Amino acid sequence: MKILKTTLAATLAISLAAAPAVADTPGKDWMPIDQVLTKLTEAGYGSVRSIEADDGLWKAKASRDGRNVKVQLDPHSGVIVEKAGKTRDD
Repeated sequence: MKILKTTLAATLAISLAAAPAVADTPGKDWMPIDQVLTKLTEAGYGSVRSIEADDGLWKAKASRDGRNVKVQLDPHSGVIVEKAGKTRDD
């Protein structure tokens, strides 16, 4: 499980570094992106395709229960504040 988390974190970090900077900048007091990935994994989300800071929240695209979804998290606690259904990139 630890190897899987490390692999997911590394893959996500590489893909985020290659993405254009169109989102907001995380605040200094926000939880780090690797902790956001951990929160999503613990909440049962997998195949996290993106995590970005936008509109004062962490926003992620992931999968859960066989569906691609969008998830928004509180930037300080990592609590999921909103879930949406299918993403447009399905």
